[in-house]
Amino acid sequence: MLANARAGRGRHRGLLPGVLQALGGAGHPVRLLEADSGTGAEQACHRAVADGAVALVAVGGDGTVHRVLQAVAGRDVGFGVVAAGTGNDFAGAVGVPKEPIEAAAGIAASLAAGRVRRIDAALAADAAGRERWFCAVLAAGFDALVNERANRMRWPRGPRRYDLAIMLELARLRARRYTLEIDGEVLTVPAEVVAVGNAASYGGGMRILPDADPADGLLDVIYASPLGRGGLVRLTPRLRDGTHVTDARVTVLRARHVRVHAEGIIGYADGERLGPLPLDMKVVPGAVRLLR
Repeated sequence: MLANARAGRGRHRGLLPGVLQALGGAGHPVRLLEADSGTGAEQACHRAVADGAVALVAVGGDGTVHRVLQAVAGRDVGFGVVAAGTGNDFAGAVGVPKEPIEAAAGIAASLAAGRVRRIDAALAADAAGRERWFCAVLAAGFDALVNERANRMRWPRGPRRYDLAIMLELARLRARRYTLEIDGEVLTVPAEVVAVGNAASYGGGMRILPDADPADGLLDVIYASPLGRGGLVRLTPRLRDGTHVTDARVTVLRARHVRVHAEGIIGYADGERLGPLPLDMKVVPGAVRLLR
């Protein structure tokens, strides 16, 4: 089990003993992995798989899920999620119970019964060929710019940092020229909003790709023709219920292979920094053996 004690602003920290006990119901010994950084967490997960772990469980939000995913995707290892973050977008997409002990008990029951649900994952490669898996949404537009700015800021702390980053990026908003390759078809479009997803939401429930299905063998792609500051501000509240896709300026496509390129954009997937565009993405059907 990999647990992020700071996930969800620490409100689930006291539940870890109960989660460990519930996971033990599968009859296997349960070990809490130790790490002092994101890189260290991934290394610990890879070591656990190499040492013969039958399953890895992520206790936290999408960032923790993303770390564990790097060790389990494409491998014959069970993957469980206990939603304990602020957003929990992937957990919501695959029907993980919101109550942590219930989720842990479900993982144990699935493992004991040998019952898994096959879920797709997306494999992204940068210009140098470095690969990373993601399971929810890759942001490559205004939202990615906000993430990158917020991560460079040291003040203010907490959610206000993102509020300030949004204001600063809105002030310098401009449409960028994107080259999108969608299953071999090349599109060149001006856009401010671009995202590629295996699941419907990101950012704690913003349904950027409301019809995305993490088990359909396809990635959903969205881009919007230039909206301007006012148009972007008006469209954003509609992300909560997914009605923004009815706007005539919004296009949604589906594909197995997607390549996205634009100058000056750092891609973020599952809320984690992947690196500069271009990024090449493909869906790998059934790459994850989900325990639920």
